[in-house]
Amino acid sequence: AQAQNKIKFHIKDAETNESIKDVSAKIEGTNLVSTSENVGIVIFENISEGVHTISFSLEGYKKHKTSFTIPFADEFFEIALESEAEEMDEIIVTSTRGTRTISNIPTRVEFIAGEELEEKANMKPGDIRMMLNESTGIQTQQTSATSGNSSIRIQGLDGRYTQILKDGFPLYSGASSGLGLLQTPPLDLKQVEIIKGSASTLYGGGAIAGLVNLVSKTPTEERELRFIINGTSALGLDINGFYSQQFNKIGLTVFASHDRNAPYDPADIQLTAIPKFERYNFNPKLFVNFNENTKLNFGVNTVFENRIGGNIDYIKDESKYPDSYFEKNKTQRISTQFTLTHKLNEKESLTIKNSFNNFSRVITIPDYVFDGLQNSTFSEISYSKNGDIAEWVAGANLYTDNFTEDGKTAFPLRNYNQITYGAFVQNTVKAKEWLDIEIGLRGDYVADYGFSFLPRISTLFKINSKFTSRLGGGLGYKTPTIFTEESERIQYRNVLPINSDFNTFEKSYGLNFDVNYKTNITQDISLSLNQLFFYTNVDSPLILTSLPNNIYQFVNVDGYLNTKGAETNVKLGYKDFKLFLGYTYTDASIDNNGIKSENPLTAKHRLNNVLMYEVEDKWKAGLEAY
Repeated sequence: AQAQNKIKFHIKDAETNESIKDVSAKIEGTNLVSTSENVGIVIFENISEGVHTISFSLEGYKKHKTSFTIPFADEFFEIALESEAEEMDEIIVTSTRGTRTISNIPTRVEFIAGEELEEKANMKPGDIRMMLNESTGIQTQQTSATSGNSSIRIQGLDGRYTQILKDGFPLYSGASSGLGLLQTPPLDLKQVEIIKGSASTLYGGGAIAGLVNLVSKTPTEERELRFIINGTSALGLDINGFYSQQFNKIGLTVFASHDRNAPYDPADIQLTAIPKFERYNFNPKLFVNFNENTKLNFGVNTVFENRIGGNIDYIKDESKYPDSYFEKNKTQRISTQFTLTHKLNEKESLTIKNSFNNFSRVITIPDYVFDGLQNSTFSEISYSKNGDIAEWVAGANLYTDNFTEDGKTAFPLRNYNQITYGAFVQNTVKAKEWLDIEIGLRGDYVADYGFSFLPRISTLFKINSKFTSRLGGGLGYKTPTIFTEESERIQYRNVLPINSDFNTFEKSYGLNFDVNYKTNITQDISLSLNQLFFYTNVDSPLILTSLPNNIYQFVNVDGYLNTKGAETNVKLGYKDFKLFLGYTYTDASIDNNGIKSENPLTAKHRLNNVLMYEVEDKWKAGLEAY
């Protein structure tokens, strides 16, 4: 009779039939709560007679409820939990160059997609600044008060140490890094992947602070046709459209947008808070599936923009106010993307990539004009092998960057022709059930500057179903350039050219460590916590130095730049409510010949909060504070 007031549940995966541990079980209407053991068994004792309802929950599985009657005659009550993967698209991260899902990658990757990406596209359809600025540990830094240019600062490091990619292509490097954030609407993006910390081993110079990879949408058999028309009280207008569809072996995506803003001066001080601009984007992309093993895609990205900020009266009528201050930016960006992938067999594949980027920019201020043209190319061949235990990727690439300036004065021209040869290999292995290791090696040779050797290691510890941890670090480098936030603030005026006999690489090393914890406190309350600690050191950083006669020169100082701190992310769910809290502490400093000072324009404390209420597939409302 006593045994009949006891019941055992055996919990299995509905698809694999394997036992599931750490499942939370609760008998409703009582205080009886238990968790399944390693063999998937949950035992309840001293249950009152009658009919009871029990609920089972675990991250990654659908919640399950069932009824049972006490006394219970059988030995076990079997429960089959279904994976939520049926309702969710599997998240494959491309920035790590592998084919693993986001939960199985040793490298720490932050991911923006789905509803969050769509929400930011609705709130700010003209560019991606808002989307990135609201991520913990990232600050979008405005570099010009009049034109509104911005760069990405990750973990307190200057924007030049962050590499921005489009589908894995470095289209926003060198001179073309300016205005990149302002000219990239999010409507045609499928996901945004962010790696914080050194990623130079994967992508070469410029990824000391990390990288942001903008991944475009790909066509599916179901047609997608989407339009956004957006007007703002700050006199702005955005008209964006996107179309995609797969037809048998041919697929197509087309994105087009027109964004504009009138000069806006809410403080009534006759200076623009938002400059006047007009921009056109047109990005068509063709996808060809020759057969199951061979696929090709080719795309073109174009941007044409005129932008002017400064004195409101001058912008409205230039002829009446010739002595007023203004800043004009005329830019044109045309780039191509070509990718050919061939599967050699079920586990091995070969990929060939090529891109060409043409970027011209004319900056005009009173008594000065900067007129430059950049032509750059990127070519790569890579081989990958995906085994059951280990995954390999290896390849070689060539990056060329040519910049020519149309000088209007006797000041020395900043022309350069830079060639970088690179080779890399990376191995990701499941060493134990609880341990995944990723090791990468890269070698880059930059003409006129020499060779850089870039090792990197990342580890993923799966302590249990609730606890995971990642530890990683690596080396990085940045080739010296005049195109930084410091020089852009003064429109590159009187900045001497980079000299390979005088300037050297900026070299770095960095380390990231994080802990993740996910649990269901009760059936209605869920908690997710991520705590990250970071450290990066850059030796001989390039600093813009003032010389006599109002001349400036970039100098590799005898010292270092380092940044250290912590990021805390908390996600708390209660029924249809979700609360996101993010806090970043950053301590960034510069040592210049033994004199230590804070790195300017770096936020020491940043807090971001979002409270969301959502009725699934119906409506949602949110409150944000930053």
